[in-house]
Amino acid sequence: MIETIRIGTLRWHHILNPTEQDFSFLLEHFHFHPLDIEDCRSLVNQRPKIDVYDDYYFMILHFPGFDKTRNFVRTREEKIFWGRDFVVTMGKVHSEVSELFRKTRQLIDNHEETGFATSDALLYLILEHLMKESYILVRYIGDQVDQAGRMLFERKTLSIIEKISVTRRNIIILNTIFKPQLPVFNKFETGEIQSFAESMEEYWGNILDYHQKIWDLIEDYSELIEGYSKTFDSLQTNRTNEIMKMLTIVSAIVLPLTFVTGIYGMNIILPLQEYKHAFEIILGFMALLAGVMLYYFRKRNWM
Repeated sequence: MIETIRIGTLRWHHILNPTEQDFSFLLEHFHFHPLDIEDCRSLVNQRPKIDVYDDYYFMILHFPGFDKTRNFVRTREEKIFWGRDFVVTMGKVHSEVSELFRKTRQLIDNHEETGFATSDALLYLILEHLMKESYILVRYIGDQVDQAGRMLFERKTLSIIEKISVTRRNIIILNTIFKPQLPVFNKFETGEIQSFAESMEEYWGNILDYHQKIWDLIEDYSELIEGYSKTFDSLQTNRTNEIMKMLTIVSAIVLPLTFVTGIYGMNIILPLQEYKHAFEIILGFMALLAGVMLYYFRKRNWM
């Protein structure tokens, strides 16, 4: 269903879960290129891009969003047609844009100032809102990275592995979302994309600053979680080595004791066999042998 906001001659069409009827409307009223409509029909996320035409631009942008469990980051695709007197936003899941659309319509219904009067300003408002929401999400991922770092020295191994794995996956998704879009936003700042009604270079530069700030955070978090992962692996290896060392020491102490008990378990004549305190003497000898070995291990700093 197509929802529309009108401000003078400016129209903002917002389409959530577009249907074939909506695509037909766009072709008939705006004469968009058929390939752009095919991109809008696609069920698979497209690569971020901006196509330039004589009277409009077509953009495909990606922004992050959580799934219903708020554990895993998902890629949300936003398709935008931008012309002199219209902006068309389209997608299957974009709650942030829908929320902005509802707030703008409420401002208009209350006869309040919307903050824009041209399609250029409206596009900037949409992009700025998406960047701010993305920045909040990325900072939340940063909190998850910090939490993983604090958990490193705890004994909850499975919880730490799960936290590091989920956080690393989310950072990889963020990387794949924002890295391909840097050339797209660079086109705005360099002037390759011309505004329709206003000089917007400074505003587009602000969007690029948002993007660069988010990208820098993602790179920092990526390095941190990689370092935490390596530190966790080192700690686990060290703990395993400590366990194996203790088991080896126990085996080394038990081995000669087992040898003595094995000899006296044979059905042959042995020293002290007829002596009534033979059992106590053998136990004492075994205890002394174990004590000497423990002393030797400690002196060599093996335990």
